[in-house]
Amino acid sequence: MTGAVLLALAASLLLGTSDFLGGLLSRRTPLIVVLLGSQLVVGALLSLALLVEPYDAAAGDAIAAGIVSGASTAIALAALFRGLAIGTMGVVAPVSALAVIVPVALGIAQGDPVGGMLGLGLLLAIAGTVLASGPELRAGRRAALSLALGGIAALGFGVSQAALGIGSAESVVTTLLTHAATVIGLLIVAFSAWVHVRLRGAAGRLRSGRAASPALLPARITGRDAAAIVVTGVLVAGANLAFAVATTAGALSTVAVLAALYPVVTVVLARQVLGERVRRAQLAGVVLALVGVGLIAAGG
Repeated sequence: MTGAVLLALAASLLLGTSDFLGGLLSRRTPLIVVLLGSQLVVGALLSLALLVEPYDAAAGDAIAAGIVSGASTAIALAALFRGLAIGTMGVVAPVSALAVIVPVALGIAQGDPVGGMLGLGLLLAIAGTVLASGPELRAGRRAALSLALGGIAALGFGVSQAALGIGSAESVVTTLLTHAATVIGLLIVAFSAWVHVRLRGAAGRLRSGRAASPALLPARITGRDAAAIVVTGVLVAGANLAFAVATTAGALSTVAVLAALYPVVTVVLARQVLGERVRRAQLAGVVLALVGVGLIAAGG
């Protein structure tokens, strides 16, 4: 059990750090570049699973679940990284952690009992989110948008978790690889559309006699930023691996509670590295929300 606890905590540390890096990079580098670059790294690392187990093209449920999970993750990642880039990381990250509500709600719809711990967790999570979000909603449209993006990320990650659970019952490797391929495929389409829009805009400015930069990117990606994108992908892949192994070595409820603490890492990094400050009421709301998420994971 000690090994499972350590792995779950490692997953939280890796995922929280990757979210911080991704949000920070998205403040100075185009979001689609950060997303596609990091997910290509994730896909390359996950493909190593083929050395252990072959891809099962006949596993229909696993493939369907992987597609749903991948599409949801692509949307969630884009929303989360953008939200972290334009908003207060110490508030947006805990909002995204409410993703755990989706698979729990699915379980309740399928007949799972609602215990006292689960009910209390839901109340604390909702109350904490409202308390933490209140000042942000009054801070202007940009702050309010960051919270909305955090909510979209929570929904997307929640759907992804539920789909992964369904698909993994048939084949873990097939589900994960289909998931990764779907995420990368959608991001390539988004990147192509982004390139088209930028080139079309530059061509329009040239036709009207205005200056237009020949560069595709608004600013050159430095070697440091490129390395950070790779590190973000490695951290995400490591978090997925640590969580998967932890669930085979310990109780799922315990692993889920500890893995759901990843926003704490993002909040701490934002405070220490960026000097980000939140009001006392917001801090209390963040704590309540995280406690609620932990109770939901344990009670679900």
